[in-house]
Amino acid sequence: MKKLMFLFALMISAVVFSQQKLQNQVVDAACGMCQFKVKSEKGCAVFVKIEGNLYPVEGMNKKVFGDAHADDGYCKVIKKATVSGEVKKGKFYATAFKYVEN
Repeated sequence: MKKLMFLFALMISAVVFSQQKLQNQVVDAACGMCQFKVKSEKGCAVFVKIEGNLYPVEGMNKKVFGDAHADDGYCKVIKKATVSGEVKKGKFYATAFKYVEN
């Protein structure tokens, strides 16, 4: 029984602490609050949608995202972006982020 409990705890920890690495993947990107209706956000912040899940983007200078409130800004429209980085602890830590031209 102890072995079974240990195995179960090991499997749960592997799922909880797993990391997902992405390399040049095209995802949806926009303001979490304005476009994706994330209720926990208190202000405008870029989120990416990866495999149906939303993650705030960390690790990039805000200038990369452009003017949030421009006509084509991330608060006004959902755009496609090519990203690299990893998902860990509920956030996407970007090493590269570039909008895809329409």
